[in-house]
Order: sequence, then C-alpha cells, then structure tokens
Amino acid sequence: MSFSPKEIWHEFSRNDIGLIGIGIILALLGLSIIAFVSIPVETFKEWNDPANWLSYPKSALPAWVNYFLPQKIPEHLVLLPQVSIQKTDRVMAVTNLFAVDYQYDSFPSDFIYQYSTKYSASPLIQMSVTRPDGLELELMSTSLPSSDTQTKFSGMIFSTDDFMKKNLKSDSDHFLFPFDTLSSENIVFSKLDENKILKGHYVFKVTFYDVDGNLSLDESKFILGGKVYGIMGTDELRRDLAVGLLWGTPLALFIGISVAVGSVILGLVYGVYAGYKGKTTDEAMMRFNDIIYAMPVLPLLIILAVTIGNSIFLIVGFLVIFGWVGIAKVSRSMALQIKTLQYVEASKLMGQKDWKIIFKHILPQLLPYTFASIAISVPGAITTEAGLSFLGLGDPTFPTWGQILHDASSYGAAARGLWWWIVPPGIMIAITGLAFVFMGHAMDTIVNPKLRR
Repeated sequence: MSFSPKEIWHEFSRNDIGLIGIGIILALLGLSIIAFVSIPVETFKEWNDPANWLSYPKSALPAWVNYFLPQKIPEHLVLLPQVSIQKTDRVMAVTNLFAVDYQYDSFPSDFIYQYSTKYSASPLIQMSVTRPDGLELELMSTSLPSSDTQTKFSGMIFSTDDFMKKNLKSDSDHFLFPFDTLSSENIVFSKLDENKILKGHYVFKVTFYDVDGNLSLDESKFILGGKVYGIMGTDELRRDLAVGLLWGTPLALFIGISVAVGSVILGLVYGVYAGYKGKTTDEAMMRFNDIIYAMPVLPLLIILAVTIGNSIFLIVGFLVIFGWVGIAKVSRSMALQIKTLQYVEASKLMGQKDWKIIFKHILPQLLPYTFASIAISVPGAITTEAGLSFLGLGDPTFPTWGQILHDASSYGAAARGLWWWIVPPGIMIAITGLAFVFMGHAMDTIVNPKLRR
C-alpha cells in the first residue's frame, strides 16, 4: 500500500507513543540549540585541557543536592571584585574587595585568587581577610616579578601555598586551639575557640601597590572552592559535566541520524536493485550481503578503530558499512513483490530504464518502511558508538556521552560513589534511544496493515 508524506503524518499523528517520541526528540533538538548558542565551539579543544578547568572544583556534586540534605554543602563560588583606586604622590593602590555571606555547614575545599595585570617596575600585592567576628588575618604579601618595561603578568594565589600558612601562624595567639595540622581555609573559616565553621560575612581584600602608577588589572576574581557546583557537578578533572552533557546531545543525534540515514539508504537501494534485477545479479549481490552479515561487527569495529583511526567521522563510516545488510534483505523481499505489479510491468513494456523504474515506482512504495527503519536504527548507532567510547576507542576530542562514561570508569567513579558522573549520561543515552524506538513503533503501525486501525 502506497502512502504520501501527508498520509504518513496523518497516520503517525494518531499514535500517542509516536507523538511522545517526537516530543522527546524536539526537546533534544532544543538542548542542541542551547549547546550551540551558549557554549563556545572552542570547548571541543579545551575539553581535555586541564588548564582550562583550574578554576572549577574537583568531583563536585550538583548544586541542587543542597535542597535535599539536612546540612548545606559549600557551593563553589566565583566572586567578582568591588574595585577602588587611591593615589598619593607617586604611589597608587588598587584595592579589590570580595565579599561573601558564608552560611554553609562545612569548610570550603580551598580558595584561589586569580589575576592578570599590566605594570612596570615591581608592584607589591597584599591579601587579607576580615571575618564575621571582626578579626582581620593577613594572608600574604609579596612582590611581582620586576620589569623595566610595561609587561603583562598573570598569576594565581592558592590557599594551599606554604607562605600563606606561615603568615597565619603569626596570628595563632587569637585562636584557643592548635592548628598546625589544619589547612589555611580551615583556619580562616573556623571559630576562635574550636575548630568549627564560623558562619557570617567575610571580606577578602587584595591590594596592589605601584610606585609609578602604571598598573592596570585586566582580570581579577576570587574563587571560593566548594563541594557542589552547577546543574550536573564536575568530574575528577574539574570539567563541568553540564557542558559535556549538552555537547553530547548534538553529537549523539549527529551520530545516530547520520548512521541510520546512510545505512538505510544504502541497504534500501542495494536490496531493491538486487530484487528487481533477479537471477544471477540477485544471487551474487545476496551472497555478498551474507558475507558482510556473517562478520562479527564489534571485533571488526575495534580492529578498525585501532588500526585506521578513531575519528568520530570514521566511526560513523564504519557503522554505515556494517549497518545496511539487514535493511537490504528486507527491501529485496519487498522489491520481489512490487516488481510483479501491473504498473511496473507496464513501465518495462514502455521501455523505461531500470533506474527510473526503481526510483520512481518501487522505492516510493517503501517510504513508510524507510522512515521506520531509520528511526529504529538510530538507537543502535548511538549505543554502539557509546560502547566503543566506553572501551576507550572513541574520539577523545569530542565530549560524547560514551566518552564521559569512559572517563568515569577510568577514574573509578562507581567505586567512589560519584553517581552524578555516571547516571546522567546513561539516562541521556536511554532517553534518546527510547524516543526513536517510540517513533519506529508508530511507523511500524503504518507499515504493518495488521497493526493499523
């Protein structure tokens, strides 16, 4: 039975499961658009660059877990400065104040001051913190590298630096407990009489002193390290998993749809041509089909990925090469039936060429089957690529869901209880596959007259 695209949509729209599948796919397309609009394309290059993620926390939980826990876990905060400039004679002081209302139930993991400045000579930089109890602690004081000409310098000051711990020891008389074994952040955020968190308003002060007045700050931010961050948390390499999951969406759709369309079109044309020609041509083409069908796909994909390359485009090509054989068998059997119909015989008698009969009279009859096959083939392509990536044979330059799971396995995320590193990409793979399965089921009701009402 032949269907026009309008009739196919009419039948499809009557199927609730198919409409659910369409809704999920539209949501995935929306996430893909958000990824392209909100996340720079350079993220592909920076995904495996540790220097790009230094300001992010390591293995941090998603921030929304605080809504379900009795005690609030410290959130990773990036504070921007309140800037003031004072000049007296030849000395210029550039002061940056970073205020935070700390109301969490445990200590921060660390704190980092990151800056980029232009200057000449050798400016002095000092850092201090004023606590909620009014106590001011000197954290560090040092000179920047000397330069006779205008130079640009970028630096980071960590709470784990030894000189900061030494400076804090000079204020030990304010504390009523020994803190030799404590980290700098624990000392700064603890009460005076016991090693427990002191909640309240903290102000970190960073001042640059320059004699010639040629200093300018291009970047200045204070990072208060926490244990929860963002919508999806971070991994062991400090990467924002929300970025990886968002970029994984268009990549999964690209892989699944490209492989499905390529393999279905190849198998459809191959099978229809074999069935239409028949005789020796059909026999030879089907024997070749049987050879490809009998090959063990996964071991061959592993060998090809290791020997030829694991580029994402090569993987798509490999999956197309092995994905068309089943489609070819089914389309051949359909072509054997369609070529016996009267209008096909009439076209032969009128002298129409074989390719014109195939593309004009036979392939259009297989349109519903084509759509159903494409929809059903997408989940297999996505899961196969995810499996290859999980084995370490995927393209490491692209943050696919399979690659995220591979990294999670490499760092023992399951054994360490880092569920936010494992569950979301697994759910995304399952949801994407389920959406196309729903669409394939809806199309199957159109292809199969027994299922159609």
